[in-house]
Amino acid sequence: MNTRGAPMPYDLVIHNGTIVTANDSFEIIPNGLICAKAGKITRIEPLTDNQSPPAATEIIDAAGGLVMPGLVNSHTHLPMTLFRGLADDLPLDIWLNQYIFPAESAHINPERVRWGSLLACAEMLLSGTTTCCDGYFYENMVTEAIQTSGMRAVLAQGVIDFPAPGVPDPKDNLKIPDAFIASWQNRTSLISPSVFCHSAYTCSAETLKKAKSLCDQNGLLFQIHVAETQNECRQIQNEHQCTPIQYLDRLEILDENTLLIHCVWLTDEDIAIIAARKAGISHNPESNAKLASGIAPLPKILGSGIPVGLGTDGCASNNNLDLFHEMDMAAKLHKAATFDPTTMAARTVVEMATIGGARAIGLGTRIGSLEVGKQADVIIIDTAKSHLTPIYHPESHIVYAAKSSDVRDVVVDGHVRVRNRNVLSMDVEEIMARVREIAADIRR
Repeated sequence: MNTRGAPMPYDLVIHNGTIVTANDSFEIIPNGLICAKAGKITRIEPLTDNQSPPAATEIIDAAGGLVMPGLVNSHTHLPMTLFRGLADDLPLDIWLNQYIFPAESAHINPERVRWGSLLACAEMLLSGTTTCCDGYFYENMVTEAIQTSGMRAVLAQGVIDFPAPGVPDPKDNLKIPDAFIASWQNRTSLISPSVFCHSAYTCSAETLKKAKSLCDQNGLLFQIHVAETQNECRQIQNEHQCTPIQYLDRLEILDENTLLIHCVWLTDEDIAIIAARKAGISHNPESNAKLASGIAPLPKILGSGIPVGLGTDGCASNNNLDLFHEMDMAAKLHKAATFDPTTMAARTVVEMATIGGARAIGLGTRIGSLEVGKQADVIIIDTAKSHLTPIYHPESHIVYAAKSSDVRDVVVDGHVRVRNRNVLSMDVEEIMARVREIAADIRR
């Protein structure tokens, strides 16, 4: 304790853990030390056995656990926690058009979006996610929830060419994101506004181009579902005589500030176009599998140098926001699909959940790895568990053995948001109670 009132050299110190940096060389530091000041990492190095950690306002003993970058969820629809398990075991077209769109129309309002988003934030923080990339309606309310939680996020107002929650007249579908951007750009370092066009089959060419232009004018990320299903690809082929990726390329949608979501049905030419345009991809293996959309050609995508992050999608189609589940699924699914056990090695998958996701959503210079100068977004995994004993390769444990419930502490921007599995910024019991009330109404 600092009894004399002198300023501490560091705001936060984390020690006595194995640090998985996820830096370019994927350096792993046994008995490592991380020091942070003003939200940024200022030191990261090993400690000798008899060396004590330096003084700090807060010191966290990792107790021999794994210390790694906070996970980055590159595709979410946070308020859809309200529809978790509502319509399972259905093809995507039926699931979306006969269940989800009608449920959103009947049951979504600003207050419900806020409570659903707060629940999503609690779920993500408790499972080690410190940053998410979201797209939905009433995104101002999502943003308020993110602020309450203390998480980092890229948040996009949804755009679609028919009546949607908060946008009864499709003619206004670009006025809402314009106002959203004006409200939130440069307002806080933790939140970056964005625009999310649902897809090329629910948005006209004019809407797509105007939405992308709005992002370009403000230097923001543009997000879109693309090449998710065979039906989508057939529809675009029939209407435009090309693949969905080729169609977006014709519209000049693809560049380094574009996030392409799902990308299950890509041709080799599509992959070459995406790589040339330097767009990023969010890979959502659990949602793709559950909706039987298919298996993305991920080894080819990664081999082309495209930035790829892992995303959970929304809770209506996954049904969770757990990136530990997603890592395990991503590794094993592609091994089975290629009959190659060396495909999607653990290091590759950890990178997708951290630095790869950060790069895909435009934050790779700020987060995604533990390095001096980057933001202090850090999680600690408690390894004093039977299923995590012994440890030979930390990255392997993270992908194949660790569970989200093993996450003990979570730090965002140098601030502790979860301590010993307790969320400090929100009343999780109250949030769950309110969501149960909403669910009871939806059930009726």
